[in-house]
Amino acid sequence: MRVDLFDFDLPEERIALRPAEPRDSAKMLVVKPGEALDDRTVGDLPSLLRAGDVLVFNDTKVIPAQLKGIRRRGAAQAQVEATLHMRVAPDRWLAFMRPGKRIVAGDRIHFGHDGNSCFLGQLDATVIEKGEGGEALLGFDLSGPFLDEALHAVGHIPLPPYIASKRDDDERDRADYQTIYAREEGAVAAPTAGLHFTPELFAALDAKGVERRFVTLHVGAGTFLPVKADDTADHKMHAEIGSVSRETADALNAAKARGGRIIAVGTTSLRLLESAAREDGTVPAWSGPTDIFITPGYRFRTADMLMTNFHLPRSTLFMLVSAFSGLDTMRAAYAHAIANRYRFYSYGDASLLYRAEMSDG
Repeated sequence: MRVDLFDFDLPEERIALRPAEPRDSAKMLVVKPGEALDDRTVGDLPSLLRAGDVLVFNDTKVIPAQLKGIRRRGAAQAQVEATLHMRVAPDRWLAFMRPGKRIVAGDRIHFGHDGNSCFLGQLDATVIEKGEGGEALLGFDLSGPFLDEALHAVGHIPLPPYIASKRDDDERDRADYQTIYAREEGAVAAPTAGLHFTPELFAALDAKGVERRFVTLHVGAGTFLPVKADDTADHKMHAEIGSVSRETADALNAAKARGGRIIAVGTTSLRLLESAAREDGTVPAWSGPTDIFITPGYRFRTADMLMTNFHLPRSTLFMLVSAFSGLDTMRAAYAHAIANRYRFYSYGDASLLYRAEMSDG
């Protein structure tokens, strides 16, 4: 499909730079294909669901994966930045480097030169391989939990570019850019639909009889990359590592069997479920990398509803929601959201989407 079909004009002031306070006070647009749009708040979610429904959350935890450092090659040196996006070994990460032209295989990079300290003041790595588009494989001098500790000491929370271009990250972001149920470290971007949930909202959902289940997909920085191709067929997704436990798989299959609805909280949860699902829609225990790219025409097998934020023009995520609820439906929904001052992107407001073929649900 032509990528320009997924373009729209978004005023700069619609981009949220901080989350709503409290989190569940954010606005939420309910989108049922073929029906009128419904302006709600996230706090209304329990009233929109029913006993026996299951919310599926991504419990990945964001790590401080943005690193600033100095590249040394002989006597020459240059300042570089790395955004880690997928761990491939206890001491190795794939990273997007900026500026990518300044590095080659064999370079030594000394991170931690921006006022933070780690052990002796820095964290060192070697460029093992140089890939395309500024990507590189970094081999760190530390490994496993020692590397994790070092990243927490010298790293920054990797705010999305559309926020980072307007302000620096700060201590508030270490809490704001993390879901309250995050537990599996490894993401370099938050599963942002989950940022709206509070203990009070969980209690209200429990009282309604709505189940909570968790999957893990370590969101990579590739989620921020714009689609530069003119046609969706020419865009390559970066792989991310995920897993669905036996317990979660059994619970989802049981819910489907009794007529309960599956509500994916976030596009990451949905992509993982679709990666794991069998043709008949049942979900097995599953783990591995996924580079699934969902565009209109895709046949969904798992979720009946999707809770998600408002996404970038021409992004893979706007393509996904258009596949879920219909391109015309989502173009109209986004036009309504812009006109009604909804807040966009990671710290913005939410939408609750019904799948196109089950809008009467």
